[in-house]
Amino acid sequence: MQVKRILGIDPGLRVTGFGLIDQAGQQFAYVQSGCIKSGEGELPQRLKVIFDSIGEIINTYKPDLAVIEKVFVNVNPQSTLLLGQARGAAISAMVARDIPVAEYTALQIKQAVVGNGHAAKEQVQEMVKRLLQLPAVPQADAADALAAAICHAHGGHLGKFATSGYRVKHGRLV
Repeated sequence: MQVKRILGIDPGLRVTGFGLIDQAGQQFAYVQSGCIKSGEGELPQRLKVIFDSIGEIINTYKPDLAVIEKVFVNVNPQSTLLLGQARGAAISAMVARDIPVAEYTALQIKQAVVGNGHAAKEQVQEMVKRLLQLPAVPQADAADALAAAICHAHGGHLGKFATSGYRVKHGRLV
């Protein structure tokens, strides 16, 4: 059975979570997870940290595809713009290395992992721990990234739910 390595990304300007799982059919296993901290410098340098760090993760773990959370407008438009730029840096790093990128909303991710699209962060962390048989709950940003990867692992079989209406353009589901 072919093993597919999935990189999940939970984008953030200050902290970007990442998580990798291996999927073989309906089974998946934890590979690695963590957080990228971009520091307090100027925006272009912080985006470079995200871009370079994701590039290093790809070079080290060689994922077959990546998953990133879609972002919607928050209460603060400035925060939404900054988050969008961090997300763009992450997507650019993946596409620059020819990694196909799928995108899911937070609602889709929570629905696939917890069974409730409005689940609390603690519920997501606990389900990620259980599904991947981890000894402890992962940090919130890493858990969200792992949840995105798990969502895609499930989504390949939920297929129509997760990807209907999308098409592939430049290696991305759009």
